[in-house]
Amino acid sequence: MLLKLRNLACGYQDQRVVQNLDLHLNAGDIGCLLGSSGCGKTTTLRAIAGFEPVHAGEIVLAGEVISKAGFTLAPEKRRIGMVFQDYALFPHLTVAENIAFGIRNHPRQTQLVNEMLELVNLGSLGTRHPHELSGGQQQRVALARALAPEPQLLLLDEPFSNLDGELRRRLSHEVRDILKARGTSAILVTHDQEEAFAVSDHVGVFREGRLEQWDTPYNLYHEPATPYVASFVGQGYFIRGQMLDSESVQTELGVLRGNRAYPDVSGAPMDVLLRPDDIVYAPESALKARVTSKTFQGAATLYRLQLPTGTQLEALFASHADLRAGEDVGIAVSAEHLVLFPAVGSVPVHQDVAV
Repeated sequence: MLLKLRNLACGYQDQRVVQNLDLHLNAGDIGCLLGSSGCGKTTTLRAIAGFEPVHAGEIVLAGEVISKAGFTLAPEKRRIGMVFQDYALFPHLTVAENIAFGIRNHPRQTQLVNEMLELVNLGSLGTRHPHELSGGQQQRVALARALAPEPQLLLLDEPFSNLDGELRRRLSHEVRDILKARGTSAILVTHDQEEAFAVSDHVGVFREGRLEQWDTPYNLYHEPATPYVASFVGQGYFIRGQMLDSESVQTELGVLRGNRAYPDVSGAPMDVLLRPDDIVYAPESALKARVTSKTFQGAATLYRLQLPTGTQLEALFASHADLRAGEDVGIAVSAEHLVLFPAVGSVPVHQDVAV
């Protein structure tokens, strides 16, 4: 285990932004702190980097306590690299000189700089200055500069947020490939789910300073630990139901049966999460929903549907099923893997998040 946060509390001055945080990262893995603005993810990253003290708990890196209440190891002694949102390149230095900045006294400096330039596909641009590069190229320089001293851990703070959508997607895949090729452990901070899932082995969903779940992208989507994670990750809506037995729940869409049991909840009210791919286009079905809007996505179209009771759903249909707003459409439910939570109050609201 490379990094461990134990019962961590951190923030600014006397204000605790993050509370009771526990997570770990294995060597060679890439983790991600995911959440909306102000949830505590960047505060946590800054505490790991040594830029902010901790109020309680501790941060352990490679078996060494680097932060705890009353003690903060200086950032330059942590062997942690940092890639910032705004690149933070030195404008008066060339690309090669920027990369060499952290290894100025290394006996193999020139060789290492050339290796870094090749690693980030900038082999012919070493003599240029940052202002002569595109945003994506500048971010590659920032990554190479952070990797050159061979840090134990690399921290990336919203590294792709200044790039346009297609470049951001492409560069996020490139960065993962580079980190994996070098076996570099890293933690990424982002509010973008697609970016988090593309880069990371484990993702932590933050909410108001607390970690809701630290898990693989697959488990966050298919095995969410809380209603918040279920609605925050991916797309979907909750509908209210009542358990008939350990595997069946009665809803306004009919009886839904999953592939796992929920013991000791027979007769209990439940909230059922339905993803867009759980709703199937079935023209002959007696179960109808009204199209309220749609978003064309190429091979598929995302439809927003309303049941006669007013319940909202989303569905992904093949794009050749070109339905109009206001049209009633037959649907069916194909959800073998049901995600259920005990009903509390009103049906949970779907959380919109940048993707």
